[in-house]
Amino acid sequence: MAIFNLTVNGKKTKVDVEPDMPLLWVVRDFVGLKGTKFGCGMAMCGACTVHINGEPTRSCQIQVSSIPKNAKITTIEGIGETQLHAVQQAWIEEQVPQCGYCQSGQIMSAVALLKTTPNPTDEDIDAAMSGNLCRCGTYDRIRKGIHRAADSLKSANVNGGNGK
Repeated sequence: MAIFNLTVNGKKTKVDVEPDMPLLWVVRDFVGLKGTKFGCGMAMCGACTVHINGEPTRSCQIQVSSIPKNAKITTIEGIGETQLHAVQQAWIEEQVPQCGYCQSGQIMSAVALLKTTPNPTDEDIDAAMSGNLCRCGTYDRIRKGIHRAADSLKSANVNGGNGK
């Protein structure tokens, strides 16, 4: 066991865990945030996606000991803490989820995409989201949701908002 000081969703937290424990289980079992899901355990489905310093990362395969010191970890709970993020709102408006299991990972990847590509093409979306599997097959609604969120963020920026 070892003590790790983490910043999760802007809050500093200390955990005493095995150094090789995947971040997914640290977040779920020791920090108590259950929105990040276990899917495949092999970083292939995207259900466990979190952001580390703004980059989408599969938390099931990154050991807590390999998290950079002072890294900022953001989970699905941190995306819309005070109000819904534009992606979350678009997900509701487009009725994206069917079963919902993969959606936290889908949203985390979509938010990261829109930070780097504010006006994505369908090809940009397909490339960015290719590592996120949806067993229900809601890919068309996911794409529509991302386009809607992009439009919303553009509108918010024109009007002086921040997209949240």
